[in-house]
Amino acid sequence: MFTHQGKSRTAKHNLHIATILSVVAGIVNVTGFLSFKQLTTHVTGHFALFINDVAEFKVWQGTIYFLYIFSFLFGSFASSFLIEKFKGNKKLNVYVIPTIIECVILLSIGLVSNFITIETPNVIVCLLLFAMGLQNSFVTKISNAVVRTTHLTGLFTDLGIDLSLLLFKKHHQKRLKLKENIKLRLYIISSFFLGGLMGGYVYSRLNMELNTLFLAAFILFISLFYDDVKYRFIKIKNS
Repeated sequence: MFTHQGKSRTAKHNLHIATILSVVAGIVNVTGFLSFKQLTTHVTGHFALFINDVAEFKVWQGTIYFLYIFSFLFGSFASSFLIEKFKGNKKLNVYVIPTIIECVILLSIGLVSNFITIETPNVIVCLLLFAMGLQNSFVTKISNAVVRTTHLTGLFTDLGIDLSLLLFKKHHQKRLKLKENIKLRLYIISSFFLGGLMGGYVYSRLNMELNTLFLAAFILFISLFYDDVKYRFIKIKNS
């Protein structure tokens, strides 16, 4: 999932990474909303609220929404910067770096919530948005902009377009590619929904609250570990 890059990357690799990261995003989204009543995987709603507060001269509240937006942007910037910075290092899988940072952020938030009362929830929301900015950026780069995992608006738009194109004979030659795209988008949407269900159940029914983020970090870590072990095994086998 993380090791194959460029021409060696296939639709199957994109499908695998899209599924895993969409589950993670679904968990983070539900956990953030149940904890702070804020969306923590995308900034569309925050931007609308930011504009509204600016129009009504609510400076402090508007500043908070601006920080939410900036946190997601900075996460995307940091992820892309790190990937480009270390791209020349052939011994290092650069896409692992932002993934590990994301894991650390999710684990830290869950861990800290067990020892102190969170009196500044806006800081946690910013950290979650930063983590999702990291994720959305590196999955966009590794998949060549094929996969998005932290929000669904664009996915539903693209899904609707692809479904409509299947009805026209002039797109018959692209039918296989269209079906691949539809499959990928359905997997992402379903995985995001599954992650939301898992996160909601663990948060509410098991009373894990912010510890629910441990589940998201665990899924990320396992995917990295599995990917690395599989890559090393294939490398040894072919040597």
